[in-house]
Amino acid sequence: MNSFSPKDKFETIKRVLVSARLLPEGFSELNKYFDVVFPEKEYFTKEEVIQLISSFDAFVPIFQFKVDKDVIEAAKGKVKIIANYGVGYNNIDVEHASSKGIVVTNTPDPVIEPTAEQTFALMLAISRRVAECDRKLRIQNGLKWGVLENLGQTLYGKILGIIGMGRIGQSLARRALASGMKIVYYNRTRLSPETETLFQAQRMELNELLIISDVVSLHTPLTDETYHLINKERLQKMKPTSILVNTARGSVIDENALVEALQNCWIYGAALDVYEFEPQISSELLALDNVVLAPHNGTATTEARNEMSRFVSQNIIHFFEGRTDISRVN
Repeated sequence: MNSFSPKDKFETIKRVLVSARLLPEGFSELNKYFDVVFPEKEYFTKEEVIQLISSFDAFVPIFQFKVDKDVIEAAKGKVKIIANYGVGYNNIDVEHASSKGIVVTNTPDPVIEPTAEQTFALMLAISRRVAECDRKLRIQNGLKWGVLENLGQTLYGKILGIIGMGRIGQSLARRALASGMKIVYYNRTRLSPETETLFQAQRMELNELLIISDVVSLHTPLTDETYHLINKERLQKMKPTSILVNTARGSVIDENALVEALQNCWIYGAALDVYEFEPQISSELLALDNVVLAPHNGTATTEARNEMSRFVSQNIIHFFEGRTDISRVN
C-alpha cells in the first residue's frame, strides 16, 4: 500500500511563514500541501522574521507588518511570493519585491462586505450619537435625558458621497440606497450606465461632491495621489452638518486638519476605522465627542478572517501550481 501525502502534490514541500497567529480554520487547505509556520505568540517581530525568512518559500504578512527592503533582502532569493493578508498592500515595498522577482498578492474579495458593513455601522453610530450616549450613560450624571436632548441626525433622505466607487464603495451604496439615501460618487473613471442606474448614482468632481454631500465616505487605496486627499482646504468645503467616514487608509486624511475641523465644528462629526499614525491615535481625537473611533477592524469578523486566510492559501497554492488566477498586484 502506497503512503501518499497531500504534500506530494509538489516536488518538494514548500514552507510558508505567517507573521501572526491567525485562526487555523482558514489555512486547512494550505496545510495539506505546505509546511505552514505561525508564531508561538501573537506576532513575529520584524527581527524574528528577518532571522527566519530565508528558509521559507512564501511569506504571509498581516496588513500591519511592514515588508521593507530589510525584510526582502533577508529572504536571500528564497521567497517567491508575498501573499499579503489584506486588500491594501502599502505595507509592502512592492517595487523592491518586484526587483527581486517576488510576486505580491492581496485579498480583495473577502473584505468587500465586512468593510461596507463596518462603514455603514460607523455612519449610524456618529449620526445618531450612539457611541457618545453609550459612553456618557456609564458615567454618573454624565448625560441629561429629555425630548430635546442628545439629538442626532437621520441618514434617511441624505446625500452620501462615495470617494472611490469600487466594489466596497458599491457595497456601501447598496446598503445606503436601501436606507433611503441618495448616492453621488467620485471616481477617476465613470461607472457604466448600467451600474449608475443600479445604484441611482451620479458621478461628480471631488470638490462638488464635498460641497453637496451630507456624508462623505472614503474608499480609495493609499497612493501618492490620494495621500492627504482630504486636507484643510477640502474639509472647509464640506457642510457644517456633514459627516466624514474613513475605512480606507488613515493617511488619505490629513489628521491634524481633521482635528481642527472637528474642534471648530467645520463638520458635524467623523467616524474613523483607520488613522494616519496608527496604532497611535492623537489625544485630540480621543478627547472629542463628535468622533467615533474603531481599531482598524473593518474586516474583523470570524467569517471574514477565515475567508481571507482561504484566499491567501488559494493565492499561494495556485502560484506554486504555475497558475495565473491569483490576485497579483505587481
